[in-house]
Amino acid sequence: MLDIRGREHAAPQVRQNVTVLDGGINLRSYVPAEEVRARGRALRQRVPVTARDRAATGSGRPDVLEFLAASNAGRLPHLVPLRIGRMIASPFTFYRGAAGLMAADLAGSPDSGLSAQLCGDAHAANFGLYGTPRGEIVMDINDFDETIVGPWEWDLERLAASLVLAGREGGAAEDDCVRAARDAARSYRLTIDHLADQPFMESWSALPDESILSRARADDLLDDFKKAAKKARKNTSAKVVEKWTEHLEDHQTGISRHRFVSDPPILTPVDDKIAEEIIDGLERYGDTLRESRRNLLARFAVSDIAFRIVGTGSVGLHSYVALLHGNDGEALVLQLKQADPSALRPFLPVSAPRHEGERIVQGARLVQSETDILLGWTTLRLVTGELPFTVRQFRNMKGSIDPTELSSEDLDDYGRLAGALLARAHSRSLDPRLLAGYLDGDAAFEDAIARFAIRYADRTESDHAALVEAVRAGKIAVEHPQ
Repeated sequence: MLDIRGREHAAPQVRQNVTVLDGGINLRSYVPAEEVRARGRALRQRVPVTARDRAATGSGRPDVLEFLAASNAGRLPHLVPLRIGRMIASPFTFYRGAAGLMAADLAGSPDSGLSAQLCGDAHAANFGLYGTPRGEIVMDINDFDETIVGPWEWDLERLAASLVLAGREGGAAEDDCVRAARDAARSYRLTIDHLADQPFMESWSALPDESILSRARADDLLDDFKKAAKKARKNTSAKVVEKWTEHLEDHQTGISRHRFVSDPPILTPVDDKIAEEIIDGLERYGDTLRESRRNLLARFAVSDIAFRIVGTGSVGLHSYVALLHGNDGEALVLQLKQADPSALRPFLPVSAPRHEGERIVQGARLVQSETDILLGWTTLRLVTGELPFTVRQFRNMKGSIDPTELSSEDLDDYGRLAGALLARAHSRSLDPRLLAGYLDGDAAFEDAIARFAIRYADRTESDHAALVEAVRAGKIAVEHPQ
């Protein structure tokens, strides 16, 4: 196997599970809960939970500039300096764009051998609010660009280290940062144990709505949640039209339409050839939706297409927004985002998917409690060749709680909330009874996670400093965000 520098990298250990990730369903026999837990406890003999307390730097990690050069390959060259500009803003923003670098550090480290469908980039800012098809506001993991099957520990360790970095950026004391990381791991462990005892149908269908705050002992975030939810309810396609478009009236047909207003470099028009290909791609994307949702999509027509820069790690990839018009002035905004291979894939024993967009969509459907009803994938035939994309609603009541703006007192509440959400997400693909057996109520687990998180936050600060110094020395071009 090759690492992100193209060198030979030892394949990770053979993994085990008792879920459909193993490739089959057996409905002829039932494995009692205690037997499943016993399997998990047996794994502790080989890899104790204290093994999480270890060095932060992996033996095969690349130099920071080598990593960035490799991860920038294939991106639109004129946008790479903007990506660097966003990453140098702080160690936390650097971390958000460096999932592949952390994967290089995690590769080869001891783990339980249990696999889950990973978010792949479970940092604290990738938990957000969004609306369900019934109009409920829930909070869940909301970014799956790096989703892949791998060790469940990788997601939790990425979350814990991100809480330390977010806390430091927000001015929290070091003890508060440590507590947030520890509380996230403890909440993860307690939630897994709770889910292991629940009826399968109840644990599977539980929605992470406002009630999750009490269950995760994160009541201090109630006001933050309500403020974010109130703002999220207004975050719709209609608001995008109001802020980003101009009105056009076709007097011959009587159809009212809108067109995006250019706002370089964030929002820019595309030429007619690209627009036509995107419309073709959207028509193909319809085949990845359920039949009823395909019928829904078919009632709209495209008004305009624009290129839009998004995120930190995604800057430099192709990303478009499509404005569609529907009934009586109705608007729908879809996002088409290039689907790159998961940055974790070189370090895990997994095969290349048949379509990177499908990988992301299937991962989201498996992990999230509720997914966007218009989430799908397509392929666009652009000048650079055929590229895979995901398609989703651009604004379906999305919102967030910024972890870097939380008080020291609220940071650990956020950690408990995110830890509980991550545990629920993993329980969709990894039997919580098995993982509960492995964790076995051992508080030494969260202590080990917290110590590693501090160590890895220090590692990230060093990486960020190396990038800043390279920019100052003129070794790498930078464009600061507006």
